[in-house]
Order: sequence, then structure tokens, then C-alpha cells
Amino acid sequence: MGTSTSSTLSLLSIILFLSLSWAASASDSINGAFLQCLSTHSQSSHPISAVLYTPDNSSYSSVLETYIRNLRFNTSTTPKPRLIITATHESHIQVAIICSKKHGLQMKIRSGGHDYEGVSYVSEVPFFILDMFNLRSISVDIEDETAWVQAGATLGEIYYRIAEKSKTHGFPAGVCPTVGAGGHFSGGGYGNMMRKYGLSVDNIVDAELVDVNGRILNRKSMGEDLFWAITGGGGASYGVIVSYKIKLVKVPETVTVFRVARTLEQNATDIVYQWQQVADKVDDGLFIRLTMDVVNGSRSGEKTVRATFLSLFLGSSDTLLNIMDANLPELGLQTSDCTEMSWAESVLFWTNFATGTPVEALLDRNPQVLTHLKRKSDYLKKPIPKAGLEGIWKKMIELQTPAMTFNPYGGKMAEISPSATPFPHRAGNLCKIQYATNWDEDGSEAAERYINLTRQLYSYMTPFVSKSPREAFLNYRDLDLGINHNGKNSYLEGRVYGIKYFKKNFDRLVYVKTKVDPGNFFRNEQSIPTLPY
Repeated sequence: MGTSTSSTLSLLSIILFLSLSWAASASDSINGAFLQCLSTHSQSSHPISAVLYTPDNSSYSSVLETYIRNLRFNTSTTPKPRLIITATHESHIQVAIICSKKHGLQMKIRSGGHDYEGVSYVSEVPFFILDMFNLRSISVDIEDETAWVQAGATLGEIYYRIAEKSKTHGFPAGVCPTVGAGGHFSGGGYGNMMRKYGLSVDNIVDAELVDVNGRILNRKSMGEDLFWAITGGGGASYGVIVSYKIKLVKVPETVTVFRVARTLEQNATDIVYQWQQVADKVDDGLFIRLTMDVVNGSRSGEKTVRATFLSLFLGSSDTLLNIMDANLPELGLQTSDCTEMSWAESVLFWTNFATGTPVEALLDRNPQVLTHLKRKSDYLKKPIPKAGLEGIWKKMIELQTPAMTFNPYGGKMAEISPSATPFPHRAGNLCKIQYATNWDEDGSEAAERYINLTRQLYSYMTPFVSKSPREAFLNYRDLDLGINHNGKNSYLEGRVYGIKYFKKNFDRLVYVKTKVDPGNFFRNEQSIPTLPY
């Protein structure tokens, strides 16, 4: 009996060893063939060998980690790419597509690395990263009031280059300067001028994309269907976005900002309740973001909720004070709370830079804070009653870590048709909610604990937010909403999250996807699926 068991174990060990050896050999074979393919198709004038990083390259880890913006996905157990291609020329993108198709290696496309779930640089199947950070040129034409912006440019760089040319132009996009343009714009792109000018995608007039066949297309050659899809439907489902042509907007030479916090003891409940009545209806040049988090109370050992009102007003402080007195007197805004500055400087203020920081800080690609994080989103259609707010405060104090941010809609956002772009959340929304949990502890146990806290707050908010579907914002990527395994059930899996992100626009996105990428080459955990027939 002992000899038989020993022989069986020995045989199993040999089989396991051989299978692992075969898997490693197959992996090496795929890698080798893929590298050979890249070399064969590379242009001599732009050799791809200069931008390839394999795990045995001394710079591989630093290149990989430089644009990981969520430390949840920078661990020893996080799946790593077989290869990173840091493209510097369109031909590198074309070659990457050709060889990826030929050798079955999944391609992940990373612009700035701010995907909340790491979808642009992590995969459970063998993959490589097409890293776009070198493709970051920005060409501003003030006379034409437009700019061509490559996908790897950051929002801070875009704002700086606009401000360099004009004190009275800007662009409606995010308030985090290190976010990459490619992902931000293709997912909708919103910021603190959206009540005046809409989303980033409402101000995009052209684009360059490399399609599944390696063709470089612009708006005219790709057609209106595909152009529509990549202005809010997520570009990575359709091709590789090389650049966008954006339409600049007018801003005054002087704007006004304020940041005022009130705790529950300072009448926060009444102020938040009143904010809900007016935030989407006031002057469309005024954007008042509301963030709620848990802080220490005035009495030792007690916790309270703090409501912080962060604002950008496209005008003078005098005018702003008049508007606030008429619409939100409960806040008690004072002249001393308001600071006048240039629009470019206001971006730094919103990113928590000290007042007076030179605008050159917009060019810094390193985030001010790098941490582990989880984000979720919701849409509020009508004000939450005071009793509801008091219940929310109680829940937040119980959970302690998760915060909520309310971003007001109305203005231009309510005027644009929900089908004008794939982004459907227009009229009828009071605000968008972001749930945000950050933590510094490493490890999967800590991650699961904090993610669960976020889910609990999200669950508690169910009675107050949108229903059928419970809507969500694509740029606030949330894999809790569903994951696509890109197999035979791809369409059904995609519909689960697709309806929440895109509502009725999901069907048109699927139609366009099926037309331009019928083989579903451009795919990820939440990409747009093809039709199942």
C-alpha cells in the first residue's frame, strides 16, 4: 500500500512538473514569437525595440509602477504584463495591434493610469500594456479656439498650455491634473465648469484613432457612429485613441474660489438640505461641490460629519457673494472666504495646492497623494429629506472611513440630449455622487475590509438614488457592477453594467462595436460587447 501511494505521488509530481514546464515553455514561446513579430513589422525610421520593456529589463518595474495610481494594484501578487510598449509613434500602436491579434496576447491601453479598478494595466489573462504616456503633445490654436491633444497628455499639461497662450480660455475637464486625457475624455470627462459648458466630450470636435485593422482614422474617415462612441463610450472598446481635437471655452481673467467646512454642530444638516434645493439651479457659472466625511467632534472621543463646500465661480467675488446670499444664506459665506485668481490657478486650488503655488505645478506628473482606494458612483434625482440626511450621518459615523462627494448638475448639463453622446446622465439629475474610501494599509485583508465599508454605505443609500437602472458613471470605474469574461456570454455580462453606465445608449454602443470590431479584439473587464448573433 505504501509503495503504491509513493509511486502515485511520484507520478503526480512528474506530471505537475511537466505541465508547469510546458506552460512556462509555451509562455516563453508566445513571448518570443510576439517579440519577433514586433521586430519584423517595426518601421526602421521608428524602431519599436527602443520602447519595449520585458520583465528582464532593469527599467521594467519602474515603467510599470510609474503610472499605477491605485496601490491596490501594485502588489507582488498583482498580475504583471508580459511586455510594456511605451509608444512614441503611431506605427508602434499599429504594430502592437497586428502582433497582438496574431499571437493572442491581450492588449491593455494605459494613458494616465487613473482607472479606479486598474483595468488599463491589470488582467487575469496573459497581456501586455500599450503605454501612451510618451504620446503627449498639445497643440493650441487660440485663433481657432481649438487644440489637438494626444492621449498621453495630462489634464494639468493641457491647462498649462492653454493658459500659456491665453488668460481668457480654458477647457471643461477634471480637477486632478495628473489624469491622462485619453481615458478621461473617452469616458465623458467632467469638471467644475460642466454646469456652464457641459462635459469634455461635449467640446470635442475631432479625434484620431487606430482601429482593429491598424488604420489611422479621423472623424471623417471613421464616420459619425464611431466618433460618437469614443466621445463618452470608452475608447478602449473601439480602438486606440491617439489624440482628440478639443474646442476651447471662454473664461474670465479672474475667477473666484472658496472652501468652507461646517460640522453637524455648525448646522451642516440644514445647509446640506438647502444646498440640494439650489445647487443645480443657481447661476450656471457657479459650481459648488459638497463633500461629506467623518472627523473628530468637539467633544473628546466623539465623531461628527463635516460638510465641505468647494466652489468655482466664473466671475468676481462680489457677484458670487450676492448669489450665495440669495440662494444659500445658511452657509454664511464671507468676503474673507473668497479668493480671486486666474482660472489656471483655480485648478491648483481645487487640487489642494497652497495658494500662490506657481502654475508650473500643473506640469508635475506625480500625484500629490498615492494610496489604496475604492470608488463607486450614484445619481441623485431629488433632494434627500432631513430625516434621511440624519440617518446617513449616523451610518457614516458608524463606518467612519468612506466619504461622499456630491457634484451638482443642471445648467448646460440639463440642456444636452441624453443621446447626444454615449453619456446619458443629463436633465433630471440633481447631482452625481462619488463614494470614496482611501487607506494606507497593505494587504488583501485590509483591502477587503475597506472595500466592504464602501459597499455598506452604497447599500445604505439605495432608497435615495436612481433606480431601474441604478445609474453609474463610467469614469468612476466600479467592477462591483459586473465583469465581462469576454466569452460566449459576453453580451449578457456586458449588458449588466452597460445599462447602468449608458442607459438606452448601450444598444447603439453595441451596434457600433459589432460593426467596427466584430472579433472583440479591443476588450477588457467592462468593455462594450458585440452582438451575440
